[in-house]
Amino acid sequence: MDPGLTVGVAILDLSGDIIGVDSFKEISRAELIKYIMSHGKSVLMTTDVQTPPRMVKKIASALNSKINSPHRDLAVGAKVESVEGYLKERVGRYESQDGDSCPLPQNAHERDALAAAIHGYKKYQQKLQIIERRIKNNDLSVKDVDDIKIMVINDVPITKAIDAVLETIDASSKVPDDLTSSSKSADNFVRKPEITLNGSEIGIEISKSATEVVKEVKNIQEMVSKLKQKLKLQDKQNRNLQKRNSILEEKVSQYQDEILSMEKKIEKLHYQYSQDILHQKEIATKIAIIKGIQEKYYAEKSLRKQLEENLQAIKEIKTLELSKKVFPVKIIDNFTKDGIREAIDYWNIKQGDVVLLRNSEGGGSQTASFLIRMGIKAVITTDTMSHRAEDVFKKNMIPILKFDRVNLKITDEIALINEEDLTREIERWKGDQENQQKKENKKKMLKLIDEYRAQRKRTVDKS
Repeated sequence: MDPGLTVGVAILDLSGDIIGVDSFKEISRAELIKYIMSHGKSVLMTTDVQTPPRMVKKIASALNSKINSPHRDLAVGAKVESVEGYLKERVGRYESQDGDSCPLPQNAHERDALAAAIHGYKKYQQKLQIIERRIKNNDLSVKDVDDIKIMVINDVPITKAIDAVLETIDASSKVPDDLTSSSKSADNFVRKPEITLNGSEIGIEISKSATEVVKEVKNIQEMVSKLKQKLKLQDKQNRNLQKRNSILEEKVSQYQDEILSMEKKIEKLHYQYSQDILHQKEIATKIAIIKGIQEKYYAEKSLRKQLEENLQAIKEIKTLELSKKVFPVKIIDNFTKDGIREAIDYWNIKQGDVVLLRNSEGGGSQTASFLIRMGIKAVITTDTMSHRAEDVFKKNMIPILKFDRVNLKITDEIALINEEDLTREIERWKGDQENQQKKENKKKMLKLIDEYRAQRKRTVDKS
């Protein structure tokens, strides 16, 4: 069985043949039990999950059927493969037996139910085949064979089950000794008188003597007396059994009432449990909303604090910018595009500003170009910058000043430099660049002269 809103049911007989596959939407328990019983007596109820569902337990209990479940939940792929392999085997068996078509699953519910039935049957298949081989020469009826199989499925050893059924058959075939003896006595009873016509005389001839007849009548009377006593005893036993049956029926009715009461209690507890879960989920949702609001509040509070600090820093920088003696230097912690963007948001970097690179690693030509496009006045570095970035700054005549060569003061994350020192260092850098440019130009000129002389010499030598 595959329980749910749509219930899948697959039924196999004790030979493993599929005798029913169906699914029902919103079927009642009573209707489902009636459908199962229409196919015969339920021996084993199977499911495709490790823990049998509540509905399966109830149906099995109502049918007095054993429950079988796998050691772990059956995977979808395994169920599909199991059903397909079993159907290939059984379709040929149906056609070879009577030409009837094999019931096939039409949806996932029926497939899962059939997979569960197949799994349960294969667990006992080897034992059932052993039973069929061992009773092959005993000429037992189908019902007797099924009785043996049912006992084995209910954990009775195979040999013990076979012996129990054979003993039952032998007992039912024997006739009680007293009934046999009474039959024989009846056969030896006095035969009807024979009437013979002998001249004018009519006589009656008795086949046995009167003494023998009286003796046999006496024996029969004693036997009848015994049978009457036995009949009285059986009547008494029958009355006792009926009384006991009545008591048992009352107990069954009482147990059924108790079961119904317990089921109502369970349903009530289940409803209360469901309500508690819904209440807990609602509380958890509200707690999550409150936590989200708190996190948002703390984030907004932190952002507000940061913005206030930024505003205070900008105000201090504005104050310093109005002073002609010192020049504010805006700090960039990391020489990357993200680091530059963070500094722009924090310091409001604009055209004509001087920036301090605390860490030049990661900066290349594109990062340098990003700073140049902002129109900065100069760059102060605390370490060695990459050649590509340095070449871009030099090409655009952006001074690169060394931290240890400028008198830079940093207080409360604000860097200041004396304006005269800044101007002097920038002029020195520009002078160094001009001298370096002159040297490079001189080298280029000398190289051109040397090349010209070499070419003249080669021309004279040829002529």
